Amino acid sequence: MAMKVKPVVTYRTTAQCPTHARTEIPIRDLDVVVDEPVERGGTNLGPSPTETAMAALIACTNVIGHKNAHRLGVDLGSVTIDAKCRLDRRGVLMEEEIDVPFPEIELTVNCETPASQEELTLVGEETAKYCAIAKLFEAAGTDLTVNWVKTKE
Repeated sequence: MAMKVKPVVTYRTTAQCPTHARTEIPIRDLDVVVDEPVERGGTNLGPSPTETAMAALIACTNVIGHKNAHRLGVDLGSVTIDAKCRLDRRGVLMEEEIDVPFPEIELTVNCETPASQEELTLVGEETAKYCAIAKLFEAAGTDLTVNWVKTKE
């Protein structure tokens, strides 16, 4: 008998905040640490909150991109993702409220693959439909560009 997957789930956790800069978040059987660098009063035990947001976007692009490639029968080959982000730090520096903290993000998904550029473009279009983190950034007003590039085979 096939198990039915719930389409909407609720996540719960309770984070510990041992310092003003470090947050320890239990997720599944993992202990995730988000921290500030030493120069901002942290202990540098993990990425900052804004770095974590960028890392989540990159990881979501990778995961959802591979799922779509598999669904479409496209071999992505070896993948690297370059990220370029503009962060308006006036908000996190508490200089003024910022409506769009990440005004612009550009990802380049480099695929060393036998697939054609047209196939990669299709994977990119499908990934844009389903990447939850990309949707969050776009809904917040970020100008998000994701380029899927065939590097070589």
